[in-house]
Amino acid sequence: MGRSVSYPSGAIVAFTLLEVDDEGDWDFEYEWLRADLSERAAKAFPSFEAHDGWRGREDRILRRNAFADFGVSVYGGLVAVWVVERDDGAYWDAEWRSARSPRAQHWIRQIAPRFDALFGDYDCLGHMSDGEGVYRKRAA
Repeated sequence: MGRSVSYPSGAIVAFTLLEVDDEGDWDFEYEWLRADLSERAAKAFPSFEAHDGWRGREDRILRRNAFADFGVSVYGGLVAVWVVERDDGAYWDAEWRSARSPRAQHWIRQIAPRFDALFGDYDCLGHMSDGEGVYRKRAA
């Protein structure tokens, strides 16, 4: 059975590639990718602060603000860069005191076009019955 790159449910996702010529360089290239994405996100969306965490086993959180997690997931060289409403205890504790979820969803919708333009090199056309994704490179 095939599969595609993971990303959190409900996320806005942009796709790109991690190109590694020599398998021995994979860790270096992955660390460089993480640093580059984190730096670009901080410049584009100044409210994001550095954060090192995980959502599940495959989705790495690189930055976070009061509303959202920004992160990366990689599978077989395909990279999903994503932003999604936070889903941690501190967020839901704050939500209980003052509704954050509607503001979070509004903020994510508001940044979606810019996010996609900054991080997306490929479009997901769909998924086959075995779960494998089909992608098309965007025109330059």
